[in-house]
Amino acid sequence: MGASSMIVLILAALAFSSIAILVAKLVTKATTNPQKGQAYECGVPTLGKTWIQLNVGYYLFALIFLIFDVELVFLYPWAVVAKKIGWPALVEIVIFFFILFMGFLYAHKKGALKWL
Repeated sequence: MGASSMIVLILAALAFSSIAILVAKLVTKATTNPQKGQAYECGVPTLGKTWIQLNVGYYLFALIFLIFDVELVFLYPWAVVAKKIGWPALVEIVIFFFILFMGFLYAHKKGALKWL
């Protein structure tokens, strides 16, 4: 199970995805509809320019939310085995939370948590 397995896996992934795209192109009929190219937001037709520049603060806020959301994914397996491992598990989670808290402080210092 070395490099040959990885090559076979990559080739299989490329083959399956290519076949799926090819079948979709062959089965569906290609129609052009001018409405498909229009911007859509909440079912209300847009007025004025639809391509506007958004503030980067929204993206920063979303990324910080994702970071702390992913943290919960790592917290669950730790909670399952924490009793078996004992004190080393507690030390590890304290270090993990310290690193996250430092990231939180950095984001707060940079102003990424201030809602516009």
